[in-house]
Order: sequence, then C-alpha cells, then structure tokens
Amino acid sequence: IQKRWRGYYVRKYVHNYYALKKYLEAVSVNNEIVRNELQKYAEMNENERKKKDQEKKEKEKKYQARKMHYLLSTEQIAGIYNSPFRKSPDPMELLLRQSKPLSHRQQQVKSPFTDELYDWPTCKRPPTFHAGEPLPPISRQKPQGPFRDTAEVLRQRYKPLEPTLRVAASIDSPLGKARAEMKREEWRNHIHDNEFLPFSSYHKNEKYNPSIHRSGKYGEETYGIKHFREVQPNKWVTGK
Repeated sequence: IQKRWRGYYVRKYVHNYYALKKYLEAVSVNNEIVRNELQKYAEMNENERKKKDQEKKEKEKKYQARKMHYLLSTEQIAGIYNSPFRKSPDPMELLLRQSKPLSHRQQQVKSPFTDELYDWPTCKRPPTFHAGEPLPPISRQKPQGPFRDTAEVLRQRYKPLEPTLRVAASIDSPLGKARAEMKREEWRNHIHDNEFLPFSSYHKNEKYNPSIHRSGKYGEETYGIKHFREVQPNKWVTGK
C-alpha cells in the first residue's frame, strides 16, 4: 500500500508528466517569439547600416561631382560623361548638372607675430618662433619636362667643398703664427711659472724670503708686529 501511494503521490505532485509537457511547450513558444524579435532587430540594424552606407556614398558622389564640375558639357563641347557615342548621358553627367562647383576660398595667411603681440603686455607665455613647413621629399622619378636628372641635381647640391689654394692657405706665415703663439703664452704666464704645491714637500727645504714690506736696510720693521699702546701703571686699579 505504501509503495503504491508513494508512486501515485510522486506522479501526481512531484513529477507531473502533463505539467512538464505544458511547461516545455510554453518555453518553446517563448523561444520562438524571442527568436523572431531578434531576427527583426538584426534586419533593422542591417537596413540602418545599409542606409548609412548609401547616404555616405551619395554624399561622396555629390562631393566628387562638385569637385569635378569643370567636366560638365557645354553647348559646343561635350564632356567625358556625355560622349556622342553613348545612347544616353552618363548618370554622372546628370549629377554634374544638378550640383554646384566648389568655391575656391583663398586661405588666409596668419601672421606669425600675432600671438606674440597679443600676449606681450601680459607676458602669459614665452615667445615662440614659427618655423616654415618642411619641403616635400624629392621623388626619385624623373619629372616630365626639360629637367635635369634628379641624381645629377642632388650630386651638385650636396657635393663637398673644394676650396682654391688662396682660400685653403692661411694668410699668416708660419713665423707669424709662432710669434703670436709665443705672445699668447707670455701673456698667460706673465706672473710666474712656479707652481704652488701647498700640501707637498716640494717647498720644505727652500729658504724663506721675507717680503720687502717687512724688512729694511737697518733690520726688521716693527710696523704691524708690535703694539704701541700707552701704559700708565699708576692708574691701574690692581697690581695686575
């Protein structure tokens, strides 16, 4: 009895087959709905991307048409997009007719001293020196026209200096150079040539030569050595 009751209870309330089947059907329906929504979202994103790409291409095509507006056909001469051998004009020709040419605005050259003059009274920043833009590199391909070879031009530009004998030789003779060097040496060593070595035994055995201000004909002078202070012992307070 217990075995049959446990089986009935489990099949009825724990592992209900019909409830599980209904749940799985609901999950499959929900998955299908979500899948359809994601598919629509992906298609919408793809259409948006294609639309942006198309707008970008149209904008680029219009810009090219404005840039190449000089290729438009005239009453006398047909343009390259309106060839008489075509049955109908090229779509670019129609776009050239609808577009306007680009305006050639002259670029304003800014004075390099404007900022310095503006900031000069306040001294907000140090002055800067504007250097010109570097020149473009010289292409190795020979340009079209009556021009010399690029290698020859570069060889002439960067050839080493070859001075003449007059430029290479010095104006002064070797004797004059030696005299000038001697004068510079005498001017540099005009005080004395004896090197002073205070912390060595080089001057230990030399005899001391007194200064001319400390000695005279009649012996050593007392100026600066002895003190000539007046002494009155009778006015001392003590015998010391």
